[in-house]
Amino acid sequence: MSEYQYYEFRTVDRPLDRAAQAALRRISSRARITATSFTNHYEWGDLKGNPREFMERWFDLHLYVANWGTRRLMMRLPERLLNRAEVDPFLRGVDCAEIWSAGDNLIVDICREEVAFDDDWDDGSGWLAELAPLRASLLAGDLRPFYLLWLTAVQDELVCDDELEPLAGIGPLTRALEVFAEFFGIDPDLVQAAAEQASSDEPASEEDVREAVAAIPEREKVELLLRVASGDALVAAELAKRLQKKTGRCLTRRTAGSLRQRVREIEEAHGRAEAERREAERRREAEAAENARRLRLEALKQRGEKVWREVEEEIGRRNSSGYHRAANLLSDLEALAVEEGNQGDFARRLASIRARHEKKGRFIERLAALDAARAMGASGLLRR
Repeated sequence: MSEYQYYEFRTVDRPLDRAAQAALRRISSRARITATSFTNHYEWGDLKGNPREFMERWFDLHLYVANWGTRRLMMRLPERLLNRAEVDPFLRGVDCAEIWSAGDNLIVDICREEVAFDDDWDDGSGWLAELAPLRASLLAGDLRPFYLLWLTAVQDELVCDDELEPLAGIGPLTRALEVFAEFFGIDPDLVQAAAEQASSDEPASEEDVREAVAAIPEREKVELLLRVASGDALVAAELAKRLQKKTGRCLTRRTAGSLRQRVREIEEAHGRAEAERREAERRREAEAAENARRLRLEALKQRGEKVWREVEEEIGRRNSSGYHRAANLLSDLEALAVEEGNQGDFARRLASIRARHEKKGRFIERLAALDAARAMGASGLLRR
């Protein structure tokens, strides 16, 4: 497949009516269209409509994946619930995001090109389901998705070292935030560094919620309940934002440079851990090889003179595999001779074999390798 594109759109606040579904069907005859979604993929060709217009007219969420590395996420949010002035500081230096007004809404458009992905095939499905909770959290006042966008600018060297982070930490991360970072290819070590410091926001306790709800004027409560009864999906987000609790902690904001330095420290720690893992693996392999060698030598002891006859039989095959097995047997016989103090006897028998088979050039090359291994004091190197 030379080209693949995946498009998924979803509604959250209200379903698509029949007229909207009919309009979408006129745009695409093969898309899967429901009262809440539009999904299609293309191996050849492209979506006939404009995703920006789709979002402005019909949808609250959009995800796009292309097999050449483009990743896109769009969200439509009621402008009254997202303060643009609070968002803009996060996007200084960010070149992969755009926000514009469309009626009473803001459209957040995030697009990253050439995002590295695993060799495993990704058809795009499944991502939006895990990213969808970000919209509700933004409406409730959680601006950490925009902090992650700021991290893309840090990663791409678009902000200077002395620039302060827009929030004093973002930990602990939700699953949706983790997926967001993965989807857009944000360096996981950079995300870890940012999340090591917790956000200054704390969730309100049940008692805090009760007190805050009780403080809402009666007339306003009635209006909220009427909106719930009419199916307004935004009431919960408005209440969550109103009840959001700010702690009294004053956390120090770190600089982009300090985050980059922390990433280097994390990478060095990963390197040390990997080196330790490789060394432990080397030791396990060496121990297993030594155990196998001991078993072979014990077997040689039991077989006695039969082993020397096997050497002759293997040489007599006059082929590469036979010469290889003969050399391996001689290597083990030498190791056994060293253990038992019979190096002289081994040397005499090896010289006799060399003389009898001196015209077998390939076999003599194997013996030369045995000589080299002996000179290095590591005859076992012949066993490859």
